[in-house]
Amino acid sequence: MIIGSQEIEERSIERIADMMCVAARTAPKARGVDNLVTAIINGQDKDKLSAEMRRIAQESGMQFFERDANCIDKAPVVVLMGQKVNPIGVKPCGYCGYADCAECAKGSGICAISTGDLGIALGSAASTAASYHVDNRIMFSVGKAAINLGLLGEEVKIVYGMPLSVTGKSPFFDR
Repeated sequence: MIIGSQEIEERSIERIADMMCVAARTAPKARGVDNLVTAIINGQDKDKLSAEMRRIAQESGMQFFERDANCIDKAPVVVLMGQKVNPIGVKPCGYCGYADCAECAKGSGICAISTGDLGIALGSAASTAASYHVDNRIMFSVGKAAINLGLLGEEVKIVYGMPLSVTGKSPFFDR
């Protein structure tokens, strides 16, 4: 049996996306509170995501959403990572701009410690992709479209997307 490069790369990129989600899950979390939500999207769901990014570009005039949608079109899979931004209960803190976690929750604030946890998880995932030489890029624009579409649920308020590619040249570099 001969397995060609296209099949090898398609199978591998999905396995690596899985490993990226595992790396994010096991990344350190403040006080051991895990509010991370991950997903891997492809196919028609990925097409809906890039269409929403184009809609945002059209509506807002922010053309980087269109540029990034073109990157999503070239990526076979996209890893989504989001965070439920429930206050963690770190005392004293105030990084969110509120006096304490109770005021943050009451004022619909976003816990800065929780968002920091998301950043650490994203770094762990990107490091995993890099370890396997998979091209990737962390994109805010993908996350904004994912929130609009409710891809990670209503509780998730901050999302970033990481398109993945295994090609001779990264589609995420000279955009």
